[in-house]
Amino acid sequence: MVYSRSLADRVRAQTQTLRGITEKRMFGGVGFLLHGNMLVGIWQNSLIVRLGPEQAAAALKQPDVREFDVTGRPMKGWIMVDPDGLESDRQLQAWLERAVEFVSTLPPK
Repeated sequence: MVYSRSLADRVRAQTQTLRGITEKRMFGGVGFLLHGNMLVGIWQNSLIVRLGPEQAAAALKQPDVREFDVTGRPMKGWIMVDPDGLESDRQLQAWLERAVEFVSTLPPK
């Protein structure tokens, strides 16, 4: 499956100064991990964001956000942001910051 390489490049550019970021091919796309924990991923043209259950529930009320469900079983604590919600670097940065805030609370793997 093809994923947005331009979105992946934008994520790389915005996470390059963070320590502990690694990349891994997954979900037919690419995932970005923070200290071994999934942070965000690219699936097709959307951004998968790990926020935790409470923040994900709140995020679902925003435009261009939906449940992360590519298998028929939504993953709790995860959301997908459609391309319209990622047009600016500021929008992308806000999602990355929210993901880092949550994932930083998890123990390293």
